Amino acid sequence: MAEIRSTLDMVMERAARMAARAEDIPADKEIEQQGMRLIADFLSGKQSGLTEILKQETPEKQMALRRGMAKALVRNIVIPRDDMLMNNSAVALSGLLDLSGETGGEVESVCAELTQLLEQYGQHKEQMKSQLEDTIRAQLAQQLQEQTGQDPDSSTIDPSMHPQYQKEWTQAQANLNDQYTQAFNQRKEILLQRFC
Repeated sequence: MAEIRSTLDMVMERAARMAARAEDIPADKEIEQQGMRLIADFLSGKQSGLTEILKQETPEKQMALRRGMAKALVRNIVIPRDDMLMNNSAVALSGLLDLSGETGGEVESVCAELTQLLEQYGQHKEQMKSQLEDTIRAQLAQQLQEQTGQDPDSSTIDPSMHPQYQKEWTQAQANLNDQYTQAFNQRKEILLQRFC
């Protein structure tokens, strides 16, 4: 009977330890979510000084809060399809640099690469768009010349109104986005590993 009791005691002790660990995990997740909410305020301009916020917390809470902040910042580094997304990504990168607190380290290097990718994406997109417009414009001018026998004024031709342009531009953008998404994701994964 004593053996049964000691086994039962061991099972109860183990269950208590598991319950204590289970209680710790949600608290940690809640702190991470708090860090994510702080980043929402940071990105909207309501919050600044991420390292100062961390310094006000206990060391135990700092790690989970920092992890949540980093995850939210990394999620906000995206392909800049418009100026707002470009600005959001730039603010997120500055937040990561602030959060890392290091200069000349891996985080700074990866953030510099991401900044360069953001700029290159915009340039590459504009270059592709211009080339496609020129190609479609030349094709349309040639078709008009064949139909009318006169040289049309190519400056009056709007290639963006042609269905072929829309189809090719959609495909070109999808290919460009896939390329850059892959490059972004590789660097974002490095940042997540550094912070988490």
